[in-house]
Amino acid sequence: MKITENKNGNQLSLSLEGRLDTTTAPELEKVIKSSLGGVTELTIDMSSLDYLSSAGLRILLGAQKTMNKQGSMKVTHVNETIMEIFEVTGFVDILTIEK
Repeated sequence: MKITENKNGNQLSLSLEGRLDTTTAPELEKVIKSSLGGVTELTIDMSSLDYLSSAGLRILLGAQKTMNKQGSMKVTHVNETIMEIFEVTGFVDILTIEK
């Protein structure tokens, strides 16, 4: 998986490309934990994300919990496959999702 970071003041945008699964989730977790200091707006762009596993969902949930305390988080450009995963798991009720 490729993670592209773009920080602008208190805004952080992460673009995910490839597969967010058991193998790549720790990499995303590390990036999120090291980059959220002072961030009040987190955007996760999933336009190039092909696959999302339960390990990836766990990372997204952790990021959402952190951002609930210090600002806001939104997930953008979610494809049909990943949106279906969000719907089945109830994540549509937890995350702010913009298509």
